[in-house]
Amino acid sequence: MLYDVIILGSGPAGLTAAIYTGRSRLSTLVLTGDALGGWVGLTDVVENYPGFPEGVKGPELIQSMQQQAERFGAKFELDTCTAVDFSQHPFRVQAYGGEFQARTVVIATGNSPRKLGVPGETEFTGRGVSYCATCDGFFYRGQEIAVIGGGTSAVQEALYLTRFAERVHLIHRRDCLRADAISQERAEQNDQISFIWDTVVSEIVGQQTVTGVRTLNLKTGQEELLPVSGVFVYIGSVPNTHLFEGSLQLNEWGAIVTNRAQHTNVPGVFAAGDVQEQILLQIATAVGSGARAAMEAEKFVAELEHRAYPERRGSFIVEDEEN
Repeated sequence: MLYDVIILGSGPAGLTAAIYTGRSRLSTLVLTGDALGGWVGLTDVVENYPGFPEGVKGPELIQSMQQQAERFGAKFELDTCTAVDFSQHPFRVQAYGGEFQARTVVIATGNSPRKLGVPGETEFTGRGVSYCATCDGFFYRGQEIAVIGGGTSAVQEALYLTRFAERVHLIHRRDCLRADAISQERAEQNDQISFIWDTVVSEIVGQQTVTGVRTLNLKTGQEELLPVSGVFVYIGSVPNTHLFEGSLQLNEWGAIVTNRAQHTNVPGVFAAGDVQEQILLQIATAVGSGARAAMEAEKFVAELEHRAYPERRGSFIVEDEEN
């Protein structure tokens, strides 16, 4: 089947795009990827998205967005894109479940956690090394664990892990946190969290599972072995763009290059969310870029069909002055 729009990814950017293209009566297919909702679908509580004064569970927010998109006719496939061909039109999108064709494509594949790159990380992934507190925190009840990082994600996940772990050691390479003020205050007031400053992890050690981390103090040069049974890594992310190497223009960090209207260097292919955002990786920015990408996709399809497309300004439609 030929779709007007195929959306790759099902985080806030992809789901917002699906809502908008569905409302525009464009045939829309969303290839969700490995997990519906991306990182937000794995987030315990979202406190900074407008409209939820008491916060909202990440999975609940994603479910509401999906239901809204489906209400407007968007179709969802629990499948992952494995290859794309943007050299011909309609575009070809290959997934495990088969090949699809699209007049336009919106890429919202998000990002993946950045790895430490130290000995033991790969060997113990899934056996003590994790990148998702809500996925694996339950397994560390009553134990001591380490969280690596100093940003908002690291601090929020450390706070979440105190529900299970007896002690959470927050290891940060600087002497102060980069997290938002509220998260910092909560962490500093939590007796279950201890801070290890100016320190990096040089190795993750263990046998069948993790038993500890070797740390290096960057100021004193002192090395120590910290006994922990779990290591949660939050040191940033890398865009999920390997499928588009050679097809789309990427910047030096591997993110898709777009203009202010979410256009890539290939006409009819748009990108939204963390896969192209470099300044503020937030749900609010992802939603905004998803809406823009969807509206530009609608405009592209309208031009293909040689029909009029209303120029929008905010919530208003600006009519042609000649009419």
